[in-house]
Formats: sequence, structure tokens, C-alpha cells
Amino acid sequence: MEKKKTVVVAFSGGLDTSYAVMHLAHEKGYSVHAVCADTGGFSPAQLKTNEENAYKLGAEKFAVMDITREYYEKSLKFMIFGNVLRNGVYPISVSSERLFQAMAVARYAKEAGAEAIAHGSTGAGNDQVRFDMVFQVMCPGVEIITLTRDGNLTRQEEVEYLSSHGFPADFAKMKYSYNVGLWGTSICGGEILDSKQGLPEEAYLKQITKEGSETLSIGFEHGEICSVNGTEYKDKVAAIQAVEKAGAPWGIGRDMHVGDTIIGIKGRVGFEAAAPMLIIGAHRFLEKFTLSKWQQYWKDQVGTWYGMFLHESQYLEPVMRDIEAMLLSSQRNVTGTVTLQMRPYGFSTVGVDSPCDLVSSKLGAYGETQSGWTAEDAKGFIKLLSNPLRLYYGNHPEELPNED
Repeated sequence: MEKKKTVVVAFSGGLDTSYAVMHLAHEKGYSVHAVCADTGGFSPAQLKTNEENAYKLGAEKFAVMDITREYYEKSLKFMIFGNVLRNGVYPISVSSERLFQAMAVARYAKEAGAEAIAHGSTGAGNDQVRFDMVFQVMCPGVEIITLTRDGNLTRQEEVEYLSSHGFPADFAKMKYSYNVGLWGTSICGGEILDSKQGLPEEAYLKQITKEGSETLSIGFEHGEICSVNGTEYKDKVAAIQAVEKAGAPWGIGRDMHVGDTIIGIKGRVGFEAAAPMLIIGAHRFLEKFTLSKWQQYWKDQVGTWYGMFLHESQYLEPVMRDIEAMLLSSQRNVTGTVTLQMRPYGFSTVGVDSPCDLVSSKLGAYGETQSGWTAEDAKGFIKLLSNPLRLYYGNHPEELPNED
């Protein structure tokens, strides 16, 4: 018998990838390897269900690649260093996770000697770009199969196919689709498709169970999270999960993001991301105390570019390693503990305890007293500072603001 070709499917257990596994196994005759790349969004029970379903759908092999810590070390910590929020709102959770899922699946495909690699992205979103670009770079010459995109398939068509082949079509009952990972949960579908509407309470996976307020302390060492409420964490993933556990019952990190997609259309997504918003909020606050004016300014510019390149599927661009080097260098004095006050739907920054605190300076206390300069020094400095304006308006007095 002729040996069957091997295809590796980036398998999430959702509708599109379930369709891909069954169709490629039953209609195309491939030897299907269903590979689940976990970035912190799957519980053990979910992974077990994925494994059972993969074999029911026709996969010959199923594999889980836990890349959560790789994801943190190679990208997430730099997103924290850069205080990365897309358009100042979205923590770029799915965008960055997809890239690492794609790279993990590509590595598996190379090791398996696969002739083809498949994903379930549609033709109307960003994920198709992320998967395709990574596969093209890391697996040159390997065929990329995208059944949902190429057939312009609807959810109903996929559900009907699965049902007709004896696979329970519970997907039809889902009003929303969710992408869950270490760095937050994105929510698509339902009211999000109508620009005039927002998401109801029941759309969120984590419900608000607390009232009043509560303090939260987050410790950082050289920009990396190291403690939560006094408990030390060597495992940074566990620390992030601890912040999520503390913040989620308050409904912190819920919002709606509207932005420009890679393919040129506008996109809208809901999300809940307590840990990212609390950690970035605390980290940014600590940097205000520990970085110089121009360190903050240029790090913000670089951080914005880093986030944009992640979103635009450019993680493998060599300049990203250069940006990461700058971000890492900027964190050498970002050490201390930040106190936050949590409340339903939000939080406030309270204070910072840091050995690198530049606010506590012997030169002077803002608005109070100074010891690093004299009154005459101040007057001379201000006079020199005003020289360019006095020069300009000395020649153009008619341009000075007047009462009318």
C-alpha cells in the first residue's frame, strides 16, 4: 500500500479545527496528527477531552505541546517591560499566543516529517496571517492547508458535516467563541457583531463575586514579577496566575477593543484580562518612580513598536531581538513592590516601595523644599529657559495672545 501523507493540524478542539481533522482524515486520506499548543488556556480536563475528540474525528496521533513558559520567557516578559497595550486598551493576548502556537506546531511538523500542515483560520481575520507566515518561514516547501478559508465555509456548513459523520455538533449552541490563554480571554460573536451593542454579563467566563475594595501588592525584580501579596514566586507563570485569581472576581480587565486588522478591515473583540491589566498597571507605576524621564519616553516608543510588530505577525523579524535587548536593559532598576486598590470593574494605584525610588531625593521634595539649588539658581534657570520665547516674541509682539 502507498504510504499515506502526514498532515499536522494545529488543533484547538474548536469547530474549525475539528472539521479540518475529520475532513482531512476521511475525505483526503491523510494520516492526521492533531497537535494542541497550550499557552496556558487549557485545563487538564479540556486537554483530555481534546484528545478523545481528536481520535473520534479520525486523527492517528494526538500531542500536547505545553509552551506556556516558553511564551513567557520569549515574549510575554518583554510585553510587560514595554507595558504593551494595543491602542492603549488591549493586552495583545491572542495575537502573541497564536505566533507561539504556530511556531510550536511548525517544530512538530518538521520533526514528524509532515508533507502538509493545516490550521482552521478563516479568510477574514488576522490568525491566517500569523499561522501562514510562521509556517512559510519555519517549514518552507510544506503544503499549508486551510479548509475553512479556501472553502469560505460557514459555521453551519461545518456543523452539518460533523453531524452527518456522527460527531456531536455542540458547536451550534455556542453564541460566543472564546480564546483562553495565560494573558487573557478574548470573546467573539454575539453582540460584538453589532457596533451599537456591548457584551452582557453572561458573556464573560469569570463572574464578579466581590464587593467593596481590597488591596493587592505586586513585587517586581528588574521588571519581572516576583511576588504577589507577599508570597514569593520563582515561577513567573504561577505569579501571573495568582494575580488573575486575585483580580478576576472583581471584573477587572473587561473591555472592548476596536482596531485595524493586518488585512485592512476594522476588527472588534471583547476581552477579560485581569492579570495583564493589573500587572501592566503596577509595572508602569513602578517605572514612573525608578526610570529617568528619557528612559520612560524612549522605552514607551520602543514598547509600542514591539506590540505593533507582535500584532502584525512580525515576531520573527530580527529587529524584535534588538528591541527586546533595549527593553531588558531598561529594567535594571525597576525593582520594588507596588500596592493597588481593587474594586468592582477597576483598580487604583496606591504606592510604591522601592530601593530605586527617584521621588525620594535629597535634592528636593516636589512642591515643598529644595536643597540641591538656590532661589537664585532657579531664577537664572527660568530666565535662560525663556530665552527662545523672548527672542521670538521680541520680533513678533503682534502674535502674543491678547484678551480678545
